[in-house]
Amino acid sequence: MFDSLTQRLSRTIETLRGRGRITEENITEALREARIALLEADVALPVVKGFIEGVKAKALGAEVLSSLTPSQAFIGILHQELVQLMGGAGEGFRLRAQPPVVILLAGLQGAGKTTTAAKLARLLIERDKKRVLLVSTDVRRPAAMLQLERLAAQVGAEYFPADASEPPAQIARAALERARSGVFDVLIVDTAGRLHVDEALMGEVREIDAAVPAAERLFVVDAMAGQDAVNAARAFGAALELTGVILTKADGDARGGAALSVRQITGKPIVFLGVGEKTEALEPFDPTRMASRILGMGDVVSLVEQVHRQVDHDEARRLADKVVKGKGFDMTDLRSQLEQLQKMGGVGALIDKLPGAAMKKGVVSAEQGDRDVRRQIAIINSMTPKERRNPGIIDGSRRRRIAGGSGVQVQDVNRLLKQFLEMQRVMKSMKGGALRRLMGAFKGGMPPGFPGG
Repeated sequence: MFDSLTQRLSRTIETLRGRGRITEENITEALREARIALLEADVALPVVKGFIEGVKAKALGAEVLSSLTPSQAFIGILHQELVQLMGGAGEGFRLRAQPPVVILLAGLQGAGKTTTAAKLARLLIERDKKRVLLVSTDVRRPAAMLQLERLAAQVGAEYFPADASEPPAQIARAALERARSGVFDVLIVDTAGRLHVDEALMGEVREIDAAVPAAERLFVVDAMAGQDAVNAARAFGAALELTGVILTKADGDARGGAALSVRQITGKPIVFLGVGEKTEALEPFDPTRMASRILGMGDVVSLVEQVHRQVDHDEARRLADKVVKGKGFDMTDLRSQLEQLQKMGGVGALIDKLPGAAMKKGVVSAEQGDRDVRRQIAIINSMTPKERRNPGIIDGSRRRRIAGGSGVQVQDVNRLLKQFLEMQRVMKSMKGGALRRLMGAFKGGMPPGFPGG
């Protein structure tokens, strides 16, 4: 989402490299570039003005430590101001009311409210072990009700069926009664949207809120909406006592201005980011980590959390145990690892969280990386079980058959087999005591859950 902003700010910081100290002249030059970068990212003009003034005041008043260069000091100041702009050190999303806690989702049509309702339900079920009930009050679009019902089944939540002929507020009230009688922890209410803000929409949302006093009123906004997102945020903020914002489609090619503007306009924190279409693609929003990602400093903490949350730990333990015992690493194991990578969002999602992401993206194309992963999985799927267990038997005719079955060239099959042999060689060198000695070299020895640890 912030690729272009990251690249532009990186060039801005470069203007200070080699300077002996921060002066009003070189800071003015750097701030002019930062202002252009923010405006190009579609950040609202009042927000840009306030941000630039804050950075300038701190930069000119900063006593730069002897160990810091002007560019390092400027990065630190930019980071502080970006964190403040996006809400400061947030407490995260916590359900503080008596159950059933009502969460009301509001926003324009197409922002992704229905999918977000299911994503949020899944997160609360898996992370917080909550019993969640979902209800749709979108009586104008019956397909929305059917969509939410199907999504509820996917994520393990219960769905409250309703008649589209009933008033939305009455549906919400009945759902709340069901949540109370069914001893649910959370009720998520998905409201109707419009293509644009109008009074009928605002009145309906207010009626629903009055019928089921919500503990959380979350404004769902499309990160790709640009300045329209700011206008919608202002309108919904006036109609409802919002408690937070969920920014959807943050994995797209949006310029990021909505994320930097909506918080300032509504005065409410961004609590979640939607980073994909799948129901697990919802991330808690952390201003400090996001500021680091914008400045190309990476977000390794989020990457570790994502690995812990999405990687199949039983499969990882099985592979580790296999390596320790010296058993062969085969094509089925490689396919499993590639599928784990896809589950985490692919190459692009990982690169985005690594330090120096802007530079890495210039060297490693995320799209090309994801295509390569899909191609490699297709090649492995075209092999027989015997070939996956023992790739050494794959001769020329087998390679041609595998290439034809997976829709690739023979050289693509050759390349995968060469990469696999190199990985297999490394795995064999790590077997038994060698792997244990390596892991023992880390402080604290073998990690918890690792065989022998």
